Amino acid sequence: MTKDVAHLLEIPPFSLPQSAKEALFFPAALELTRYHSAHCEPYANILRALEFDPETIHSTQELPFLPSGLFKSMRLSSVPSEQEYARSLTSSGTTGSQTVHVELDRETSADQQRALAHIAADFIGGARLPMLILDQPSILAYGSGLSARAAGILGFSIFARRRVFALREDLTLDLPAIRAFLEQANGGPFLLFGFTFMVWKYFCQALRDSAEHLDFSGGILIHGGGWKKLLDQAVPPEEFQRALNECCGLHRIYNYYGMAEQAGSVFFQCEAGRFHASELSEVFVRRAEDFSLCEPREAGILQVLSLLPRSYPGHSLLTEDEGVFLGVDDCPCGRLGKNFLVSGRLQQAQLRGCSDVYAG
Repeated sequence: MTKDVAHLLEIPPFSLPQSAKEALFFPAALELTRYHSAHCEPYANILRALEFDPETIHSTQELPFLPSGLFKSMRLSSVPSEQEYARSLTSSGTTGSQTVHVELDRETSADQQRALAHIAADFIGGARLPMLILDQPSILAYGSGLSARAAGILGFSIFARRRVFALREDLTLDLPAIRAFLEQANGGPFLLFGFTFMVWKYFCQALRDSAEHLDFSGGILIHGGGWKKLLDQAVPPEEFQRALNECCGLHRIYNYYGMAEQAGSVFFQCEAGRFHASELSEVFVRRAEDFSLCEPREAGILQVLSLLPRSYPGHSLLTEDEGVFLGVDDCPCGRLGKNFLVSGRLQQAQLRGCSDVYAG
């Protein structure tokens, strides 16, 4: 763990005004850029092609970024080949069949776990609670690689006093296990965790179709990951929350935005419906045609930065998602820093245009 990350983990994750955060974040992110340039030859080659000169920039927004899709086609590692990796993290998204592949050493993996706990605790508290996992048990039976779903479950399990899976292997509800979990929870509080598309199709819709009337009013649901292959079934956040409230009484529901390429430094959605960048992360919204910064409430491509990736150069990424920058230090929830919205996946034409910039 670097001194910068250690220091930021000691203070509340949304407590610094943006100007104070920038004074800490920029030097740390610039140092991380230098580090990866010195330890990852393909990354250094990209920076040379971009004619990047670290001596000429003075703010985080000037740092170079990689398209996140690059991790589907290149092995980008800043760890010596003889050093042992802690694990490989894989994820397949909605755009194409290629899989993201990220190598994590023990330091980066541990930092990601600490950061996730630090950020999430600001929303759900730090107590360890019973956790109902809205997935199938075999998702954790990974081989050489760890899927994003498994990584999410393991990551948030730091808040779990005990874990119970809500689904059988055939993705049907394990009602006896769910009833036993609720009986032991005795009204709550307790946690539920799942990926958005899994929560909707295999939990919410399945409960609505069943004759069961289960009381989850004492629960706190954490979900993320978007709709993946179920984009045609996607519903607005308001409908998602209303359906869960009506079918089982859930009303404390937290969505988060994150990705395998930057695990740990997630962006949680607050009570006001805005996503927040913690002191360990940053966000910009850029125009597709020239990557200039968008004005507030202008839709563009999300760029995300994190101080956590040290085993691979994933600290500054242009995502495949569209979003809207809303404001700074002005959210009704009281959390400081930047806040924004996530609109959804970019169109294929836009993605191809972004990739062309790095072709050749």
